[in-house]
Amino acid sequence: MPDFAEPLERLIAEFRRLPGIGQKSAQRLAFHVMRAPRESAQRLSQALLDVKDQLTLCGVCNNIASGELCVFCGDGRRSRKVICVVEDPHNIVPIETTRSFEGLYHVLHGAISPLKGIGPEQLRIKSLLERLGDGEVEEIILATNPTVEGEATAAYLGRLLKPLGLKVTRIAMGIPVGSDLDFADEVTMLKSLENRREV
Repeated sequence: MPDFAEPLERLIAEFRRLPGIGQKSAQRLAFHVMRAPRESAQRLSQALLDVKDQLTLCGVCNNIASGELCVFCGDGRRSRKVICVVEDPHNIVPIETTRSFEGLYHVLHGAISPLKGIGPEQLRIKSLLERLGDGEVEEIILATNPTVEGEATAAYLGRLLKPLGLKVTRIAMGIPVGSDLDFADEVTMLKSLENRREV
């Protein structure tokens, strides 16, 4: 027997399908929607539908876009000489938060993972190579995640891009600012030593 009325039980079940949402969080969200005015629920449902109906992928970099180009590719003030390669669209957010990167992006939509059956051919690498045809790009920054899959993807792209005469760089990894060395695992400490710089 369900704990709640059927429509509320269905809403809780749908919220539970979202990543990071457990039973208690799903119940809190469902009760919030139930108590909110109908207009609030309509705005939420319309926003959900708009995301599915109005968004597409940028024709240049594969980022999320509401038109042919994403906000970055459509911005004429951004440098066309540097492309930062990321795994997924949400990986752009922390880079943009720094307000220091003025180049463009390229979204691979994943990382090489043989265990999951994902090889280079499943990623958006071909369109990256096509972007390099005009000779305007001077540097590629590989900003894949510091995971086994992200490292494999960066290594593959490095081998693929270096012969083209481009500057290929990898984001530095190591101890986070404000952290204590006592809490660093051996891989993080190794990366910190490898990526040290002169002061």
